[in-house]
Amino acid sequence: MSGNNVPSPGSSKASLAHRLHRPVDITFLAAFRVMFGAVILWHAWRYIDRGWINQLYVDPKFHFKYYGFEWVKAWPGGVIHIHFFAMAALSAAVAVGFYYRIASVLLCLALWYQLLLDQTRYQNHYYLLALISFLMIWLPAHRAGSIDAVRLPHLRSASVPAWTLWLLRAQIGIPYLFGGITKLNGDWLRGEPVRTMLAGYTRLPLIGPYVTDEWMVLLVAYGGLLIDLFVVPLLLWRRTRAYAFAAAVLFHLLNATLFQVGIFPWFMIAATTVFFSPSWPRKLWLSAPTAFGPSPDGPLTRRQWLTLGLLGLYLTAQILLPLRHFAYPGNVDWSEQGSRFAWRMMIREKRVGIRILVTEPTTNRTFAVDPRKYLTPRQAGRFGMDPDLILQFCHYLGRELSEPGASPVEVRVVALASLNGRKPQLLIDPTLNLAAQRRTLRHKA
Repeated sequence: MSGNNVPSPGSSKASLAHRLHRPVDITFLAAFRVMFGAVILWHAWRYIDRGWINQLYVDPKFHFKYYGFEWVKAWPGGVIHIHFFAMAALSAAVAVGFYYRIASVLLCLALWYQLLLDQTRYQNHYYLLALISFLMIWLPAHRAGSIDAVRLPHLRSASVPAWTLWLLRAQIGIPYLFGGITKLNGDWLRGEPVRTMLAGYTRLPLIGPYVTDEWMVLLVAYGGLLIDLFVVPLLLWRRTRAYAFAAAVLFHLLNATLFQVGIFPWFMIAATTVFFSPSWPRKLWLSAPTAFGPSPDGPLTRRQWLTLGLLGLYLTAQILLPLRHFAYPGNVDWSEQGSRFAWRMMIREKRVGIRILVTEPTTNRTFAVDPRKYLTPRQAGRFGMDPDLILQFCHYLGRELSEPGASPVEVRVVALASLNGRKPQLLIDPTLNLAAQRRTLRHKA
């Protein structure tokens, strides 16, 4: 080992590190940049075109917040519209590689801001897009096929380090992996909640008459399980790559048809191309192969080791975060503690009946409150599934309904929930004054 404590090239650790720094064709990264920017542009335009900005961020009187991010507030009405127009412009700038570094940083902030605005708007694909937007800040995706590469010739490069390819492969593969692991439970293996979900699609052309048949239910359930568990290793093996990609495309097209999952299936189809050879865009356009510089054969620099160390920390966090629900007792699909940011996609159907009772301590008068008076239809339809969201709303009601100078009102909730077709049970203790309960990350018994 050399005097600066950098492993020698002969060690296995150094050998892997050298492979991660060897040059690979940059065209895969340029193509990914274009596809990613185009998807975010589509995402922003859908909000602008369909009037979702007012519906989701202007009209609500109250927004549910992630723990620790209560300080994230919605822009005033006009500014939030500008935010989405700016997001569209920034995504276009990323796609064409125009002032890419600045555009990618601002786009990342815009996406994370939207994600953190309201907890009831959480979607796994929004989270994935936000994560990738963060990675795009650090990836040299503007060094080919971009306006920046035309106006600044010194930026041009035919290659990038291999770690850029494997980082994107890992980030795209993690949702597949955990999506499959979470399906290895008794409910999914007996066809729930797929059976319940498919029951609402009997009017679809061609397949509608069959969606409630048991063979169709089990085909969708086990097909989804097998795709999630095995598509990544099959994509990585050249001999099975074409078949695995075809299966993934069919899987995502089926999701797009049966379930309202927005841009997610189309983005995953595009993103799955990172498992191809990194030169696939060049081969697609029949361009001549390009010669790259030599792979590093001497000791790696401290900067290169630092890069690999930071990559290791990031990917470790991505592996551990979806496992945090094991720190809480009970069924995560019932308690919802640790369910977000964990790729637990479409694995539970929870139906809730909720009654909110407010008591005025000075008069001892108790009356029911209709949450629809304070929440949008989407918020009202989702908050009752999660005890933490119920707690947040009760805190809000406590503030809204308490008179200045008087004793604060007490808020209790009777919530009956059914998980994946089971008999309804009490979700939370109906005797607790939730307006007085602290919000914490601890287990909510």
